[in-house]
Amino acid sequence: MHSRLLFLLLLSLPSVAQGQGDRVPLTVIRLPESLQTVYIAETETAEFHRFTHTGQQLTYAGSYYMSIGQSGAGKQRSGDKRTPLGVYFVTEQLDTTRLHEKYGPTAFPLDYPNAWDLRHERSGDGIWVHGVDPRGGKRPVRDTDGCIALPNEDLVQLISTFEDNQTPVVVTTKMAWGDAGANQDLDAQLQDAILTWAESKAEGDLYTYLSLYDESFERWGMSKVEWSTLQLRSASEPQTASITVSELLLLAYPEEDKLYLSRFQQTISVGESQRVLMTRLFWRRDEHGELRIIAEDNG
Repeated sequence: MHSRLLFLLLLSLPSVAQGQGDRVPLTVIRLPESLQTVYIAETETAEFHRFTHTGQQLTYAGSYYMSIGQSGAGKQRSGDKRTPLGVYFVTEQLDTTRLHEKYGPTAFPLDYPNAWDLRHERSGDGIWVHGVDPRGGKRPVRDTDGCIALPNEDLVQLISTFEDNQTPVVVTTKMAWGDAGANQDLDAQLQDAILTWAESKAEGDLYTYLSLYDESFERWGMSKVEWSTLQLRSASEPQTASITVSELLLLAYPEEDKLYLSRFQQTISVGESQRVLMTRLFWRRDEHGELRIIAEDNG
């Protein structure tokens, strides 16, 4: 049995302190200090809300008109012309000069479909935040193939706020507001669950580690039983010496009751080698009220 020691550091974890006055968007539970901007796209009001984050303060920075899919929100399959509801991250900035004029001056692809979408067999791709045809004027609320389209002058103003693989875009039907301390207990519970996950993984405590996964968990086409068997077979491999968890983002998942997304950087050290991964764990409360991992992905 290898000697294993866990050093777990939760770095840069300021809680959300302020939104609009004393209110905050309830979807935001915790943000890493390095994350400067969060977007919440509210499909019911056709508003693209911007929040800036500095230190321990989340500030409402205004909203912008947006167009969504011709068939509305709630994407299920490729070609349904719906905008997906969920939490997505900007992957890059595209040069649209050689694309159709309808995309405007630039575009920012989102990483749809995510692990939660795939679990529900949602298909399609090419969901962007982009501009509009400069000759077409303001587009109707429902007028895209599933993307989010902003007026060109607004998108140009916001270009510097989109960071590759960092900036989240939460797409929801209607944004819920609450008191600044409303998520305090939930924040602590999720942090505790993530600490337990990382500690048990580093120490090779597979009983505790696997107990955190919901019975209906699936990954890579494997059921919970099949995936657990794979983890048990891997137990004979060199064990992790330490895990450092940092850059923790916690969000309540839109349109889903008691579902939460955690995204964080884990630095895994084995001997002198080191590996850094961005990890996403989707947590859901089971029938006993316990937080369990229902889906997982990297990135």
